[in-house]
Amino acid sequence: MKEIIVGNNENQQRLDRFLKKYFSEASLSFIYKMIRKKNIKVNNKKASPELVIYTGDKIQIYLSDDLINKLTKDEEKALKSFKIDICYEDENILLINKPAGKLSHSSSEKYEENVVDDILSYLIYKKEYVPRIEKTFTPSICNRLDRNTTGLIISAKNYKTLKSINFAIKEKKITKYYKTIVSGRVKNDFVKSSYLFKNEEKNKSKIYDDYVEGSKKIETIFKVLKTSDDFSILEVNLITGRSHQIRAQLSDLGYPIIGDRKYGNKSINQYFEKRYGLNYQLLHAYKLKFDGLDGDLSYLNGRCFTAPDPDIFNRITKDLFIGDE
Repeated sequence: MKEIIVGNNENQQRLDRFLKKYFSEASLSFIYKMIRKKNIKVNNKKASPELVIYTGDKIQIYLSDDLINKLTKDEEKALKSFKIDICYEDENILLINKPAGKLSHSSSEKYEENVVDDILSYLIYKKEYVPRIEKTFTPSICNRLDRNTTGLIISAKNYKTLKSINFAIKEKKITKYYKTIVSGRVKNDFVKSSYLFKNEEKNKSKIYDDYVEGSKKIETIFKVLKTSDDFSILEVNLITGRSHQIRAQLSDLGYPIIGDRKYGNKSINQYFEKRYGLNYQLLHAYKLKFDGLDGDLSYLNGRCFTAPDPDIFNRITKDLFIGDE
């Protein structure tokens, strides 16, 4: 018999969902059968699949060690190397500065280096995450960036934090700021509301002034940081967060992001690629502001965290805007 004591990361979950994560190689029908046959109990009492378990509960599993090992997957192995640029860390969250070219999370089609695997390897290395013990929770990211968008990604180290941060993002208690360089002189700060339609097959979004079927309303705040005759640096504050929102909206307004192959100006992109080696959109998620968080995360309220601008961003800024206001 094996006994599992429910931890904080498993608190207030249904028993069947807990067991499906714990026995990752087992089918739900097998799990239901084991519960029905009393091979799995909670606090030494007969249980039901929908039973909610709490911190401190004890789950008794009357299966052989060989079968338990067969039905679970030991993922406790850190990658030989991991590249991670940490802007802030405490017992609950990690703020990562993602480089261009790296996925936020793994693709279902093929394996590529990604931020999630880097975070897991880092936490395994620090012995803060032990998959062999922590069978039902995996540290995860709370926001995603496009492959070639750089900047801050929030990672939650425990289940309670993951729920709280995801809720805070949904309720707009965490403000995300981006920085970008666009083609064209933007004279004044402005707010823009539009409708965005995403073509999933082409992975491209289109902007409309009025609602079209399948579109979603978007809103963005644009602040001018620097201008020259031909280019502008903008700070972008997302009110809504849709796929390619910033890139598509700026392109539609006539201010395409330099380097953006999907929404940008081809001739301008060729210039920056030839001179600076820039072959992706120069869009950087540079600042996060926390406000209105409750409970264990209230210590983050009022705090701002920033990620340094990429070197290529600084080089282009220096060349384009030296002496400009």
